[in-house]
Amino acid sequence: MARFSTILFDLDGTISDPKSGITKSVAYALDYLKIPYPSLDSLTVFIGPPLRDSFLDYGVKERDVNTAIAKYREYYTNENGIFDLTVYAGFAGMLEKLKRADKKIFLATCKVRSYAREILEHFSLAQYFDFISGSELDGTRTSKSEVIAFALEQTKTQASSEVIMVGDRKHDIIGAKDNKLQVASVLYGYGSKEEFLEYKTDFIIDTVQNLEMFLLQ
Repeated sequence: MARFSTILFDLDGTISDPKSGITKSVAYALDYLKIPYPSLDSLTVFIGPPLRDSFLDYGVKERDVNTAIAKYREYYTNENGIFDLTVYAGFAGMLEKLKRADKKIFLATCKVRSYAREILEHFSLAQYFDFISGSELDGTRTSKSEVIAFALEQTKTQASSEVIMVGDRKHDIIGAKDNKLQVASVLYGYGSKEEFLEYKTDFIIDTVQNLEMFLLQ
């Protein structure tokens, strides 16, 4: 029997590098609120965590956070920020091999679910996914723990040693552990080895190629 039968993937920083689209969308929102930032590169902290948490952590006041999110989404959807990303080299090929090996593949992202579906369809990746879980525009399921729980519940998947979460930030580790799943953390995204060790990930993988070998073993 294969080691892993079901794999949940994070999106931003795991399947794709969304730096350009996300940082420009954040900058648009911060500019509207007249909140300074040193550079677009400094806004990569917004990649991965729930958007509301990121704005609050960056100093946006609670009373302004809904406006910040609305402005972010205005740029993200109207200026094609949503597709301003790069799928990591080799990832599509890996998904195809996982599918041929009869793996169940779920997406578990804090990004709005409809946006995530659009991205997967735009980059011809949707065909590989059995289920897409994400947040909703009304604020439902903002944490990674809730997103993972929803995926498991909707697909009637029981937590076991054959189910694994793959992500690039501490939120993926926390969400997986909250749902009693193992987690593999990838170094090619936006997390660090120090972050992964601090939050006690189960596996650390450095490249897409090594992730493929790990998941297919």
